This record gives sequence, C-alpha cells and structure tokens, in this order.
Amino acid sequence: MKVLASYSIKGGVGKTTAAVNVAALAAEEGRRVLLWDLDPQGGATYLLRVRAKVKGGGRGLVRQRLRLVDAVKASDIANLDLLPSDFSYRHLDLVLDGQRKPTRTIGQLLAGLSPDYDVVILDCPPSASLVTENVVRAADLLLVPLLPAPLSVRTMDQLLDSVLTTSKGNPPAVLAFLSMVDRRRSLHRRLVNELPRERQDLVDVVIPVASAVEQMSVRREPLVTSSPANPVSQAFAQLWQAVIRRW
Repeated sequence: MKVLASYSIKGGVGKTTAAVNVAALAAEEGRRVLLWDLDPQGGATYLLRVRAKVKGGGRGLVRQRLRLVDAVKASDIANLDLLPSDFSYRHLDLVLDGQRKPTRTIGQLLAGLSPDYDVVILDCPPSASLVTENVVRAADLLLVPLLPAPLSVRTMDQLLDSVLTTSKGNPPAVLAFLSMVDRRRSLHRRLVNELPRERQDLVDVVIPVASAVEQMSVRREPLVTSSPANPVSQAFAQLWQAVIRRW
C-alpha cells in the first residue's frame, strides 16, 4: 500500500483539487483507493458528495473507539472510498498529543488498511502542526502544489526544511507541481519556464487556473471524470503519471 499526501503550508493553492482528481485517476486504473479528508473544512468530502461526519469524531478514530475501516464511505466512483472530514478534526493535534507515540499515530492507523487498499491519499489541512508531523512520517510521497510566485517558492523551501527535521532521517519523497497558473501574467510565464530547470523537486506539470476547476464545486465531481478531455484533466493525468514514476 502506498500513501500519498497532498499538502501545503498555504491554503487556497489547489491541494484538495489535486487530491480528488489524482484519487479518481488512480481508481480509474483499477486500484483500490482511499481518500482521507483530514481537513476540518471538508472540501474533498463535499466534492465527493459525502456527509462530513464521523461517529465519535477524530478522537474516536485516534483512540480506536471506531476502526478506520468502519468510518469509510463509498463514493460515486468505482474503487474510490472516502474517510470523511469531521469538524472535530480542528482539535486533532490535541488528541494526537495525548497518544503514546503522538507523531506516529496516523501511520499506525493506516497500517491496518493495507489489506484493503492499494493507495491511500491524505488531503491535509494547510498548517504546520502535529497532524503534519504524522503525515510526513506516514507518507511515501508528499504532493505539493506550488503557486508561480516568489513567496510560494519561499514557503516550499520552508516546507522542505520542516520535512527533513520532522522525518528523523527518513523523509518521504517530495513532488511539487505548479498550480493555478495564469499564462496571461508575465511573472507566471517566466516562472513556469524557469522553476522546473532550477528545482529537482518540481515536476514539469502545470495545472492552469480555469473555470472548469471552479465548476467542480458546483457539479461535486472530479474534473477527470466529468470532463476527461478537458486540458486541465489532461494536466492532472500527467501529474498522476509523475506520481507513479516517482514511486
């Protein structure tokens, strides 16, 4: 079982969109996929038409009063299941802090799912926290959306430093990609050309800003299933192939 985490310190960068579309593409290939929406805002849960509610909340899952597999819901997409968000996840750091191994708890919980799934995708909250430390230790690969802007590049460097510190010498692979790119803007065009040459952790995949992505929240369906021929869907397909190659 491979664990992929869609993560960024910054919010509003396309993290959830990437997680949902990559999950749908993996499921389309016949892989058994679980998407765990760890963000209390519940964006991925909403997009997959599932109610954002877990019996016992995050505390119940962490303390194993409810098994992860018993909290899983089926989505409308074959082979794709969802472990929904719950608003109680906003307190997940506090719950994890009370565990014997507070930075390894999520990884230990996921280990029990290995017989049931080929791929687990974690849609993470935009923060640097104890949840983040758990994710870094549990994930085989961090998928990081990067806006084409100098401050976002700086945030990426901060994230990499944090990953190296948190992982205790065994860091996950990091795969960054350019997200929400507007080629009408000269800065975006310049960074799209320059950054992939300058950074080995940045794959040459560009997810453009597009109204089709915004329509996902109206249709409540991954773009790659509703409009597979759309150029943005094709970009997500390239991203998924880059994930497979990096694994």
